[in-house]
Order: sequence, then structure tokens, then C-alpha cells
Amino acid sequence: MSTVIDLFLHLDKHLDAMVTTLGPWSYVLLFAVIFIETGSVIFPFLPGDSLLFAAGAVAALPHNALNPIALIILFWIAAITGDTLNYFIGKKIGLPLVHHPVFGRLISDKNLEDANNFFEKHGAMAIIFARFLPIIRTLSPFTASLSGYPYKRFITLDMIAATLWVFIGVLAGYFFGGIPFIQQHFSLVIFGILFVTALPAIIAGIRSYFTNKKTEN
Repeated sequence: MSTVIDLFLHLDKHLDAMVTTLGPWSYVLLFAVIFIETGSVIFPFLPGDSLLFAAGAVAALPHNALNPIALIILFWIAAITGDTLNYFIGKKIGLPLVHHPVFGRLISDKNLEDANNFFEKHGAMAIIFARFLPIIRTLSPFTASLSGYPYKRFITLDMIAATLWVFIGVLAGYFFGGIPFIQQHFSLVIFGILFVTALPAIIAGIRSYFTNKKTEN
């Protein structure tokens, strides 16, 4: 567990070391992480926002093999293809996967319910908003397909969302990751990214708690 935490908090250093070792093959691994995070349904805990920022920051380092334009294209394709796979997993398998004795344990009922409530509340815009929310981002395509949302409309909105997400994440890392203060306090930046992206879910949870309290009284 401590190794996983260290990986998240010092993602830039680990990523830089990986790029130095693998060179251009690093693109394959980066693609795989985003594709699996968005497409697998059962791995919503993989780094998404923080990886985009860290990859952009590493690309800004001199003599580095990563190119920011290549990263933007790579992550965009990974996000779209991952969400497409996720959508059709929901359409072809759907609830049987949720109730599967093994894979079902990896899909939290609460997370799935939160994603469903989020989708019902925000409608079409939920697809765009969800791209910026950890966990809900992974479950959004799955939930959309279960609700019978048309794929053509889903993928159109998803392309808009992926474009915003990738451009903001990679370019923010590329232009701000090279600042000495950011480099020296990278773990705090990662915490900040995680907190900001989780904030809407936290606020929604607090509102739901007090709403239930009022209903009980």
C-alpha cells in the first residue's frame, strides 16, 4: 500500500524514470493506463487527472522523450476508445457484471448508485462533467448504456469532454510543471488535483446527508 501511495505522490519522478528507461515505449504504457481506467469499469482507482498533469510536466523537462502534442493525441484516443469499450460492456453485459461473484466485488454499489444519480440529475451534461470526476468518470459510460442512452449522442458529448480534459490536464502540467515551486511540492499539487476533482462528489454527499436528516426529522 505504501508503494502505491508513494507512486501517486511522486508520480512525476517515477514517470520521468520510466521514460528514461523505456523511451518512446513509454507512450504504450501511458495509453494503457488511461485506456484501462476509462474502459475496464472495474479499475476506477487508476490515476487519470494526475497522470495527465504529471506526463505534461515530464514532457516539459529538457532532453525528454515525451512530446506534449503526441501526449494530447494519445490520451484523447485512449479516453475515447476506453469509454467506447466501457459503454458496450454495459450494453452487452450490464447488470450481470455488477452481480458477478468476482467482478461484482470490484464495482461498488454505492459508486454505481452515485454515478446513476449524477447521470439522472445532470442528463446529457453529466457525460461532460463526469470526465473530470474520478470514479464517476469510469462508471459514466457504463451507466449511460444501462439507461439506454444512444451511443451516437454519448460519443459526441464524450469527444467534447475528452478534448477539454486532455488539453487542460496535459497543457497545465507542461506549462506549470516546470515552475520550481511546483517541482519542489509536487505531492501537494497531486493532493490538490485529487481534492479539487473530488470536491463536487464531497459536496453532493454532504447535501445528501443533510437532506436525509431533514427527511428523517
